[in-house]
Amino acid sequence: MIFLKLGGSLITDKSRPETPRLKVIARLTTEIAHAFNQRHDLRLILGHGSGSFGHPPASRHKTHLGAASQAEWIGFAEVWSAAQRLNRMVIDHLIECGLPAIAFPPSSSAISKDHVILEMALEPIKRALDVGLLPVVHGDVAFDLTRGGTIISTEKVFAYMASQIRPDRILLAGLDPGVYIDFPDSKEIFATITEEDVPKIKFKKADAPDVTGGMWSKVQEALALAREYPGLEVRIFSGEEPGAVANALLDGKPGTLITM
Repeated sequence: MIFLKLGGSLITDKSRPETPRLKVIARLTTEIAHAFNQRHDLRLILGHGSGSFGHPPASRHKTHLGAASQAEWIGFAEVWSAAQRLNRMVIDHLIECGLPAIAFPPSSSAISKDHVILEMALEPIKRALDVGLLPVVHGDVAFDLTRGGTIISTEKVFAYMASQIRPDRILLAGLDPGVYIDFPDSKEIFATITEEDVPKIKFKKADAPDVTGGMWSKVQEALALAREYPGLEVRIFSGEEPGAVANALLDGKPGTLITM
């Protein structure tokens, strides 16, 4: 079982609101289809970020901090709508590649408390896998018992799903080839990161709004997963290079491995 995330910075231009990278989406979905054709026993849950669709309105309305007033709930709905528009594009490209993709938006299936997912309907996702469908999740708004409403990232969705749908590998495809050792020179990446390496890592500030925490959150969440599930392989790598996603799905070892 593999969880694969296509990062928002990979599938959208995060410097320009609501700008999909359609050629990249087309290539990535073709690579996923190729992996299924090469490996008929492949079990995959696909996730993707919201990029320049969800993050700008979420940042503008501060949706990740909560929703209480009518204006904040209108903002909540705007973020939901933007995230759905991008998800529709991803799903349509997958279908065009012959993949039986079906969306499972967290906004309609998850409840969180103070930004932590308490429950999420996973039985429909399990049934989709059993009949050979490709479940697709994404960063989304969620109803929150403490904040009213909030944002939950794809990584948080993956972390919750891992408790019931145990992955062997979690693949996080973005723009960077891995986690840099020498930022800001950015010439060398860590081959492997363990908990002891975290103090050595320098993280860059995102150039565009990212209400889900960027690379720092990705590494922290990956370490938490590796700690909880010994043997789990989490990799951060670039999906920019043609063939990289297909190679990763076919047991390649790109980018930075995060492990305990």
